[in-house]
Amino acid sequence: MKTVEPAHAAPPGRAQAASSARPAKPPRPSRGNRDRLHGLLMSAPAVGGLIAFVGIPFGYAVVLSFYNVRLGSPLEPAFFGVEHYRRLFTDPDLSGPFLRALLNNLTFAVVVVPLQTGLALALAILLNRKLKAIGLFRSFFFMPVVFPMALVAVIWRLILARGEQGMLNSALNAVSFGHWGAFDWLGDGLTAMGSIIVLSVWQGVGFQMVILLAGLQQIPGELYEASELDRASRWQQFRHVTLPGIRGTLVFVAMLTSVLSFRVFDQVYILIRGGGLDEDATRTVMYQAVTTAFDQNDIGRASAVTVVFFLIVVALTIVQRRLVRPDNED
Repeated sequence: MKTVEPAHAAPPGRAQAASSARPAKPPRPSRGNRDRLHGLLMSAPAVGGLIAFVGIPFGYAVVLSFYNVRLGSPLEPAFFGVEHYRRLFTDPDLSGPFLRALLNNLTFAVVVVPLQTGLALALAILLNRKLKAIGLFRSFFFMPVVFPMALVAVIWRLILARGEQGMLNSALNAVSFGHWGAFDWLGDGLTAMGSIIVLSVWQGVGFQMVILLAGLQQIPGELYEASELDRASRWQQFRHVTLPGIRGTLVFVAMLTSVLSFRVFDQVYILIRGGGLDEDATRTVMYQAVTTAFDQNDIGRASAVTVVFFLIVVALTIVQRRLVRPDNED
């Protein structure tokens, strides 16, 4: 009996050719590639903002530093080459104030970074407890961060004002029975920078405290329980459990504080212009750049100042990163 093949069945050779002609499905991306793609998509807004608000303005400042640009001048910008940079380091009238401003910036950073980081760590440890109304205390220490720097500068101008008009002098006058209460904290060159340091630490320590507090809460409690079983003291727990547990967070806070300390400007500008602050003792590079651009109308030289300062800050940040790199990084 003969078997009848279906009319739609193709010969074996033709079926193999048809199957080989079908397009193959594209391979699915691996999990690592998908995670990398998702990471790029999530970071795209931040990268775009960084390019738009930092990269492009800095590139424009580099271009302007090679031109003689006067704010409000009817003359066209003239190409100046590296003349702004040469004068910045060779002309005594320009190099003196710039180097003094750079020294003031370094002095401010050297004092503020360890002081503010250490104080933030102490406050974070103090507030990392399970107590009633602990959220109220955390909000109280974080409150100065919410205040704008202009308001903080005005408040501290009232505190540090000369004579009996200042709150600090009034308190000292009452305590010393009238023997010491007329000191000029802002106008004296010996205490002007110290006043700016105290003001800045008071305003910014709460931000670093919150970051360190989050790092402390990530340390497993079992480590402290094991150290208590080993009869470790509080200092030994802090040295061998707390510090290693927040090393990466502590490095990040120190680097962030360093960058912010080099950007100090608002409090210096406000107190110099309206509070009688000693200008030579507290002039910073950002203050000099702003006053050069808008008081002296020299945009080209101000751009050169910012470019040089940017390169110095980047170099110091890289050196600091190399010195305090966490152990878990290559």
